[in-house]
Amino acid sequence: SCKDEPQKSEDFTAENVFTAGIEGPAVNRNGDLFAVNFAKEGTIGKVNKAGEGEIFISLPEGSIGNGIRFDLDGNMFIADYLGHKVYRIKKGAKTPEVWAQDSTMNQPNDLAIGPGGVIYLSDPNWAESAGKLWMVTPEREILLLEEGMGTTNGIEVSPDNKTLYVNESVQRMVWKYDIQENGKLNNKRKFISFTDFGLDGMRCDMQGNLYLTRYDKGTVAIISPEGEILKEVILKGKKPSNIAFGGEKGLNCYVTMADRGCLETFVALSPGSYYYKINR
Repeated sequence: SCKDEPQKSEDFTAENVFTAGIEGPAVNRNGDLFAVNFAKEGTIGKVNKAGEGEIFISLPEGSIGNGIRFDLDGNMFIADYLGHKVYRIKKGAKTPEVWAQDSTMNQPNDLAIGPGGVIYLSDPNWAESAGKLWMVTPEREILLLEEGMGTTNGIEVSPDNKTLYVNESVQRMVWKYDIQENGKLNNKRKFISFTDFGLDGMRCDMQGNLYLTRYDKGTVAIISPEGEILKEVILKGKKPSNIAFGGEKGLNCYVTMADRGCLETFVALSPGSYYYKINR
């Protein structure tokens, strides 16, 4: 194909095997891909390497998952936006246990895992185009890091564990923070902003490039650590909600598509940084 042609995605699963609430893709050490709302709301789906899915578990009544991440020990953490909590499913288990819960959370949306197992949690209030940012320590202490933000959504830690990226969907802004020794944040500054379309989930590759889903635009923007857009991958659907890395070498990106109820895939510039960490 011509060098100047934009990169395009392919389908990884069949269409509409997930609901429109498909979100939170995450790949474990086995290479299994998980995402929320398979077949019906409130489930977590498990997709094999051939793109075939099944229900892995159903969350307790009153809970609907959003972001999913695995820690370095293989435990799964799930942001529950309906129940204002974070669940943990221990490696090898299928029972979600409440890891963190706070009634003052809006709708826990996505999470990222930083140095020492600290969890960072985005917490948007869509009705008011506002949001909060939380951290949960490995001792399960819940700390409010910032409030009065825009619609906090995508969240990711850089490969060197020194930077946290947080985006605001409605405000079309990506912020970056320095991560301190204790996991707390400082030195907030603008990373990149956009004049159109929404922002949703994001992940870093090993080079520190940020893969940002452009909701309603139907692309993934790949942004260098310096804040320069290196390329934009064109998706089939228009509503990418989140992204994860997987595949044999960690080079496959899997994108959850809200308008198509499925996952699309494309090849990354470099392996996923977190995928590399959990597979070391």
